[in-house]
Amino acid sequence: MLESKRVPEKIIDILNEKGPSLPIQLATKIGISSLFISAYLSELAGEKRIKVSHLRVGGSPLYFLEGQEEQLEKFHTFLHPREIEALILLKKNKVLKDSEQEPAIRVALRSIRDFAIGFKKNDEIYWKYFSVPEEEIESLLEYRETPKPRKIEYPKRIEVKRMPERIEYPKAIEIKKTIIQKPVEVIKIKEKEVKKKQTSETFLEEVKFYLKQRNIELVNLEAYDKKELIAKIRFNLTPEKIHLLFAYNKKKINDKELLKAYKKSIKYGLDYIILFKGELSKKLKDTIEAHKKLISIDEL
Repeated sequence: MLESKRVPEKIIDILNEKGPSLPIQLATKIGISSLFISAYLSELAGEKRIKVSHLRVGGSPLYFLEGQEEQLEKFHTFLHPREIEALILLKKNKVLKDSEQEPAIRVALRSIRDFAIGFKKNDEIYWKYFSVPEEEIESLLEYRETPKPRKIEYPKRIEVKRMPERIEYPKAIEIKKTIIQKPVEVIKIKEKEVKKKQTSETFLEEVKFYLKQRNIELVNLEAYDKKELIAKIRFNLTPEKIHLLFAYNKKKINDKELLKAYKKSIKYGLDYIILFKGELSKKLKDTIEAHKKLISIDEL
């Protein structure tokens, strides 16, 4: 009992020393299961002794202490490429006017809540980089709203060329049907073969790009086709630990696929991560959340 009371203090000490950390890192450092560490982290977050990031690393948030917000920026590679673009733009300009941004950036700014803070002025929405002090905002806005002198562009001189009086058109070339029939059929077959080959290769490249953007190492490609990919990966935060990645080339997955991935991960003896192109259904999300909160099941 005494040991369990010391766990929260150990978590605080590790965060104080290491900065923003994942639950698996804290569990490994303290020597308890990931289920128990989640319970302790929820309790500390509820007491507002620690903070939880909106940014996700492999599906899990980061836990950190107040004052360590700037350290979250080193995990920006785990953001979506558009979110990374919005973050770089916001950090460079310090303040952005929402209505002046393209739609994809406007959506991304609303997603990077660890770095972008929204506010209103004159019925307009603005975003400020999280570390910009409030007293600097007014001067930044004044500079932005100051009208810049417009550069006058004069139309270039248009040169009018005289058209020839008579246009000579090339004579029509007669091509016999028997000459072109066979090459057309061969080209069609080749296009189908290339398209079929590109389907699985393109999916593999999409997964590789996703991993590269998030600084995740592809250790070994176990199997893949145009619908599914299995690979061993390694996070830069925990280089000593290998994880199993299941990637699906579709927008929906169900509990059967989740169970299949779980069984295969047991066979490999590795923790696993699932990647697909859509969003979790409410039913599947509830199932996963229920599993996270479960500490034990016993016979009555």
